[in-house]
Amino acid sequence: MAAGVHGGLLRLGFDLPEGPRLADSHGPLMICGMFGTLIALERAVALGRGWAYLGPAALGLGGLALLAGLPGMLPAGLFVIGAFAFLATLVTIFSLQRAVFTLVLCIGALGLAIGNIMLAAGAPFGSFVGFWLIFLISTIAAERLELSRVLSPPPGALAAFVAIVAVFVVGAGWGVFEPPGRSLAGAGLLGMTAWLARYDVAMRTVRMRGQPRFMAAAMLAGYGWLVVAGLFLLLTGGAAFDYDLVLHAVFIGFVLSMVFGHALIIFPGITGVVLAYSPWLYLPLALLHAAVAMRVVGDVLELAPLRLASGTVTVAALLGFTATLALAARRSRSNAAA
Repeated sequence: MAAGVHGGLLRLGFDLPEGPRLADSHGPLMICGMFGTLIALERAVALGRGWAYLGPAALGLGGLALLAGLPGMLPAGLFVIGAFAFLATLVTIFSLQRAVFTLVLCIGALGLAIGNIMLAAGAPFGSFVGFWLIFLISTIAAERLELSRVLSPPPGALAAFVAIVAVFVVGAGWGVFEPPGRSLAGAGLLGMTAWLARYDVAMRTVRMRGQPRFMAAAMLAGYGWLVVAGLFLLLTGGAAFDYDLVLHAVFIGFVLSMVFGHALIIFPGITGVVLAYSPWLYLPLALLHAAVAMRVVGDVLELAPLRLASGTVTVAALLGFTATLALAARRSRSNAAA
C-alpha cells in the first residue's frame, strides 16, 4: 500500500524520490499487490485449506517483484497465478455453499484473473481496468448481500440484485470509458447503490452506537461515491480528467471506505489481533472522503493545486487510520492484561 500510494503521488506530480517504476506500477501495486493480497488472504483464512494461501502468496510476491524492479513478465505472471488460485478458492467455497453471494464472489475473482492476464499481455491499462472494477465492486457487493440476509429481503430483491450485477459486469467488461459499456457500467453502479440503500443492514446499524455506527457510516459514505462515479459515466461524454475521476471515486471513495469500515473485523480475523473500537476512527475516515471530494472537484475544474492537495490529505487519512488501529490494538492488549 505504501509503495502504491507513493506511485500515486508521483503520478499526481509530487517531486518525490522514485523507486523502480513506482509511478507506472501504481495501479498493479494497489489492485493486485494490496487489495488482491488482502482479499485473497481473507478468503484463504475462511476456507482453512493450505493450498488456498497460494493466491495471496503469489499476489503479494508479485507486488514485491514489482518493487524490486524485476522484469515485467515475472510480476505479471505471479499476479496471474495468484488470481487463478484465488478463483479456485472461491469456486471451492461456492461448491460448499451454493448461494448468489458466493457466485458473485467468483465473478469478482474472474474479473481479477482476466484483468491480470491482459496486464501480462501488455494491454493498455484503460482496456482492462474495468475487469479490476468488477473484482472489487462485485466482491464488496457480494459481502453486503450476504449480510443483508438478516433483513430477509423479498425474492424479487435477489433477482434485482442479480440483474444489476449483470448490467454492471457487461458494461465494465465491455469498456468503462467507451460506449455502450460506459452507460451500462454507470447504470449498474447507480442500480447497485439504490439496492444497497434499500436492503443493506448499514441503513439500520447507522442508528446504533459505537462500532456498528462507524462501520455503517463508512459503508454509506462509500456508496455516495458510487453514485458520483455512476452519474459521471452516464451523463458526461468524457472530460480532461474523466478517467482519473471515475477510478478514484470508486477505488478510494468506495473501496478504501469499505476497508476502513471492515478493518475492525477483517484484521482480527486474519491476524488474531483484537482491535478495540475508538471514536477517533472517524477522523481519518472524514479525511479520506475530504480527499476524494478535493480530487473530484480538482478533476472537474482542472485545478492542479487542488488535485495535489488531495494526495496529501489521502496520505494523512491512511497514516491516521493506521496509527489509530495500532493504538486500538495496544488498547485491546492492555484491557486483556487488566
